[in-house]
Amino acid sequence: MEQEWGSGKKPVKKERFGVDTGLQGRSDGFGVRFKSSWSVSDDFIGKSTSFNSIIELIKVIAARKCSVIITGETGVGKEMAARQIYNASDRADKPFIPVDCATLTGQLFESQLFGHVKGAFTGAVDNTLGFFRAADGGTIFLDEISEIPLELQAKLLRVLQQNSVTPLGSTKSYPIDIRVICATNRNLQKMLEERSFRSDLYYRLNVVTFEVAPLRRRKDDILLLAEHFLANQAAFYDESPKTLSPDAKKLLVNYNWPGNVRELSNAIEHAYVLTQGREIKPSALPFEIIITDTLSYPKEHLPTLDEVKRKVITQTLEHTKGRKIAAAKILGVERRRLNRLIERLDISVGEIKKNTNN
Repeated sequence: MEQEWGSGKKPVKKERFGVDTGLQGRSDGFGVRFKSSWSVSDDFIGKSTSFNSIIELIKVIAARKCSVIITGETGVGKEMAARQIYNASDRADKPFIPVDCATLTGQLFESQLFGHVKGAFTGAVDNTLGFFRAADGGTIFLDEISEIPLELQAKLLRVLQQNSVTPLGSTKSYPIDIRVICATNRNLQKMLEERSFRSDLYYRLNVVTFEVAPLRRRKDDILLLAEHFLANQAAFYDESPKTLSPDAKKLLVNYNWPGNVRELSNAIEHAYVLTQGREIKPSALPFEIIITDTLSYPKEHLPTLDEVKRKVITQTLEHTKGRKIAAAKILGVERRRLNRLIERLDISVGEIKKNTNN
């Protein structure tokens, strides 16, 4: 299931900031009443142009009943964006039911989505509602909609077209009133060409589509999110907040973030746990982030592999104040191998201890 935009171990209480929709208390002329107030979730954080565009779009579509497809890479926060639409809608006091479609196959698909009656199959000892009936009056979020097997997409389409559900093993249908929001990290139009996704289901769902941009295209959001995750960690451990050093901030902003917001959250937790003082330095960050610093070199002056190793080992020893056992654990190498590298790369552990313990 897609992680939320700024998820953390423990939410931090802070002032929520409101967004004026400009539509408060008004009808759209078709009997749709806009929600009188809406505050962006504390975990939905950003100031980039891309982020602000999503906020503006949410203002426009929240009061409507149309289906929405949210696209974007894994870890960008598609579910969080879906929750913002739900929170800003007039269905916010009704259920929001997230469903991970990638886990639903065969009989399990029908049973969990549409419910079943007692005795419908082996192990069906009670009647169940299913996700769609549980979401009645509210919103259902179908995450990874692209992963539903082709043969099961027709059953989903039938429910969406008829606005009713027939539980597995029953002949009785139940009317439902739901809003459908979907998410995918795949190109659905390409899947249409490959005939791995039904065109009729796609056009039934594709009323409004928008992308949550990857973090590498939202540089202005990186440090805001990082500080939020640091605050979450401080609250979780009941400690005073830690801060990022200027060099650590530079590394975070320059990194490509293939895992997006989820990876940033994990990187901050990693750095927080390994930092004993109040300031997080580059050596506390995951290795893959540290080595990206070499990308800033001009191509004609790219460092050698030994130069990269020397820099990473030195920074790690500085972080551990010269303690080689701790450094070996962080680097994921045996102590003997680290000793050999220290000797071959001519790294002065004594000098590092002297400088870091002053």
